[in-house]
Amino acid sequence: MLSLVVIIVLGYLAGSVPTAIITSRVLMKDDIRNHGSRNAGATNVFRIMGWKPALFVVLVDMAKGLLAVLFVSKIVIDPVPWDMPLIRVLAGVAAIVGHIWTVFAGFRGGKGVGTAFGVLVALIPVPALTALVLWIVLVLTTRYVSVGSMTAALSLPVTMLCQRHLFHTPVPDLYFWIGTVIALLIVFTHRANIGRLIRGEENRFGSKKKSEEKPS
Repeated sequence: MLSLVVIIVLGYLAGSVPTAIITSRVLMKDDIRNHGSRNAGATNVFRIMGWKPALFVVLVDMAKGLLAVLFVSKIVIDPVPWDMPLIRVLAGVAAIVGHIWTVFAGFRGGKGVGTAFGVLVALIPVPALTALVLWIVLVLTTRYVSVGSMTAALSLPVTMLCQRHLFHTPVPDLYFWIGTVIALLIVFTHRANIGRLIRGEENRFGSKKKSEEKPS
């Protein structure tokens, strides 16, 4: 049981590394949460600091999810009471939770998209990569990163159902349900964006406008 506790704690701590905040403090000498949408995520970094810092943030956030699933989940101190797929899921979810509610920054982190993508690539690569393609298409056509992120997330359970029923590819129930939970969690973290979309106030990708709205 100690192994399970250690895996969850380390997964959470790995996800909690506040990449966007650290990057902004190093390059701007300020907290990214004081600017733009006030979110500690790659999209806000892109709007305020440019594409190079944003790309760095995305890659590190993805790596946090991959690290949790592929390496942290394998830590063994004593016999683990559950099977490995469930342990991988728990480590990945802990990393996502850590990213959104990071202990290193007052429990105010990002929206979890990059870290969730890293987790999903490790667990369900085909649905994850399908979601990535959908995200790219939607961001390029609508220029709304939030629309691309939420739609791509919601495509995960749909893609897994298609794999199972149309292509007769085995998809563990556990992975289907965790994909669904992650999708709903990502939509939840975008609730402020949904409000701005409804009001017609959401910034488009590439827009020079830097919203100073208060965080949700």
